[in-house]
Amino acid sequence: MLRQGFSFTTRQDYENCLVTLCENIRSEFSSDFTSLHLGETATLYDDKTIGLEGVARILWGLVPLWAGCGSSFMQQEILAGIKAGTKSSNPGGWGKLCNSHQAFVEMAPMALGLLLTPEKVWEPLSENEKSEFQAWLYQINDYSLPVNNWYFFRVLVNTALQSVGACNTEHKIEEDLQTIESFYLGDGWYSDGKTKQRDYYISFAIHFYSMIYVKFRKESDKVRCERFCTRAKEFAKDFIYWFSENGEAIPYGRSLTYRFAQCAFWCATVFAGVDTFPLGVVKGIINRHFRYWFSKPILDRSGGLTIGYGYPNLNMAEGYNSPGSPYWAFKSFLILALPESHPFWSTKEEPLPKLDSVKKLEHPMMLVSRQDKDNVVVLASGQYPGFDPVHSAEKYAKFAYSSRYGFHVPRSYYKLDQAAPDNMLAFCRDGVYFVRRQCKEVIVEETSIKSIWSPLDGIEVTTVLEICNKGHKRTHTITLDFPCEAVECGFGIPVDNYRDLTKDCQEAKAYIATEKDYSIIQLLAGNGLAGEFLAEPNTNILYPRTAIPYYKFSFEKGTYTICTYVEAGAALRPK
Repeated sequence: MLRQGFSFTTRQDYENCLVTLCENIRSEFSSDFTSLHLGETATLYDDKTIGLEGVARILWGLVPLWAGCGSSFMQQEILAGIKAGTKSSNPGGWGKLCNSHQAFVEMAPMALGLLLTPEKVWEPLSENEKSEFQAWLYQINDYSLPVNNWYFFRVLVNTALQSVGACNTEHKIEEDLQTIESFYLGDGWYSDGKTKQRDYYISFAIHFYSMIYVKFRKESDKVRCERFCTRAKEFAKDFIYWFSENGEAIPYGRSLTYRFAQCAFWCATVFAGVDTFPLGVVKGIINRHFRYWFSKPILDRSGGLTIGYGYPNLNMAEGYNSPGSPYWAFKSFLILALPESHPFWSTKEEPLPKLDSVKKLEHPMMLVSRQDKDNVVVLASGQYPGFDPVHSAEKYAKFAYSSRYGFHVPRSYYKLDQAAPDNMLAFCRDGVYFVRRQCKEVIVEETSIKSIWSPLDGIEVTTVLEICNKGHKRTHTITLDFPCEAVECGFGIPVDNYRDLTKDCQEAKAYIATEKDYSIIQLLAGNGLAGEFLAEPNTNILYPRTAIPYYKFSFEKGTYTICTYVEAGAALRPK
């Protein structure tokens, strides 16, 4: 059921959705239109920048809308904001920036406006206003940026300024593209900087911006653009495995509050004219993805996008998530730049092509299991963001991630229900739970992943994950320098009334079920006690109330081997 009433079948459906979402927040503009006040929560950056973020991020949708059908919806508000925000004498403007300023991020959709619709955001300005706008944008060349996908913001800004004849920074574009080139791993994959981070920033950032670059520079930078197109096609062959038959994508990594930006890569390839799969297949991925998200309670009572994932949830958010941050999802409205006459809109939506039931993804260090069409599961080891944003261990280092069941982030590490360590082996020492974070070594085979890791000094674990039947097997060899307790957890499943949960916890298994879902963890080797618990509310990113099955182990100093089988799925499973 679509909660918001959009069927996401026609171009008009997408336009209606975008316009509705923008109308719902239109009254929150400041009097000079330099800010959108969408909530009271804070970020690492200041309130002025939070307001700018709100204004800028809706441009990811408005600019394609203007380009695709000639609409001028909200153009006057945006123009007024640009004039006042970039006016150097305005104390309430966006002002002078500094190294790694968040405003550099928000320049990217403005650059798209200059590239795609200069008649809306550039040509109506006076010469003095153009000079002020140019000077404010040009600051991105005066300061250092994080060495990751941010370098593409500068590429886009400089490309846009050149496109309107404002300045020539070709040398800077080339330097930044060379830096981005150093992130390339092969087979269409990049890392987000010189890190082990290969998450959605590869799809909705690096490849997304590459496709915009291709759209506007394919003649002047032909060789590089051809390379970007080839890489997008290669990446698509792996990335399609992150999406289920029903439209949802694997929740993995940081910035999940951007929600339907998960399909922005596919929208950008169509925008750039890059054929990754048959157009009907790509259309199906996009349409089903939008339908999935708009069947979820992701809007507040006023119809604004909320911080969270499957529902409003500050617990899972990063420190850079402001009330306007979720509008980064508007990147996927890039398809609105396609006019009604584009084949995308008349092509029949198609299901996913036949995909391997088990797929090794070498560069993100993953194994994907698609043996249940309603639940895509990823086994993962080895990724980790270098700057360690909040809940990094939970977002990158769990053993398994599920499109159907999401994952949990802790409220604390002092009680099991508050730590909620689904799909983790958590060690308890002095009343505190410790989990896997970074791996010392990772080997990815065709059907298994081996990792060596240490949750804290004095404990080392070698873990082998293997896809098996409709679930997976975990074998841990644990060496401890001191006595310790540990808990191994399975998938959390949504539950309404915990008293109605079916529970069967015996020596050889911990099994829980509702009328719609089941989760089981079986002990194949080792000595442990089976159990289950109601997780602290709002720790799961998809469901506000969940239960988790587990095994508890008591170890003395020494070396132990334990082995479990873990599975979860729709409907009751025979016991």
